[in-house]
Amino acid sequence: MLHYFSSPYRFQQLKKYLSPLSLWLWVSCLILGFYFAFFASPADYQQGDAVRIMYVHVPSAYMATMIYALMAIAAFVYFIWKHILAEIFVRAAAPVGACFTFICLSTGALWGKPMWGAWWVWDARLTSVLVLFFFYLGYIIFVQNFANRAGRRNALILVMVGAVNLPIVKFSVEWWNSLHQPASLIRKGGPTIDASFLTPLFLMLAMVTFFSIWLILQRMELLSLQEKYNNRHIINKLKRNAS
Repeated sequence: MLHYFSSPYRFQQLKKYLSPLSLWLWVSCLILGFYFAFFASPADYQQGDAVRIMYVHVPSAYMATMIYALMAIAAFVYFIWKHILAEIFVRAAAPVGACFTFICLSTGALWGKPMWGAWWVWDARLTSVLVLFFFYLGYIIFVQNFANRAGRRNALILVMVGAVNLPIVKFSVEWWNSLHQPASLIRKGGPTIDASFLTPLFLMLAMVTFFSIWLILQRMELLSLQEKYNNRHIINKLKRNAS
């Protein structure tokens, strides 16, 4: 399966169908999600309308960790099978994941101020997500400054090392005393959130998922074209030097 989709031609064929589908689903979930999140869902009896920050914060946190996990898997695939599309995926996904991590931290601060009385505390979950953001930035800076093949390989090693932080992000609320509540969405026994909040939350989760798929596909196509152009430029330069 991995070898099948490693072909740039097959990637283009897949993108031709997946890109418009993900775009259509993204727009649909965006419209429905915003309606349910900001108009149809009730205010929380304790948090009031501040609870609506959850509909942006939780999906952003989900995508921040999910994209990084996929980047780490793709980096591993590149090292084992040398599939260039796996490396291109990492480069395409990194800025998207970094933006979601920044949104997660920003909305967390906005939510924390009325709930905890502070914009920031050195809570285990907050700190581990901040570390995740630094890993994103570290990879992006590394690739921008060391664009050769060796530099990209070293950047992929950084991505795989950063994957160690993902279980800390996930289980930090259980391993240490935390201001964050324990898992209430993905947990044994099912969600503990009321159905009136679950509908907009799942719609917003779907929205950011389809948006990420669409955006990463566009970036992968652009980077693939850049890679193709650079390879041709190098070949033509070698031919000129040889002649």
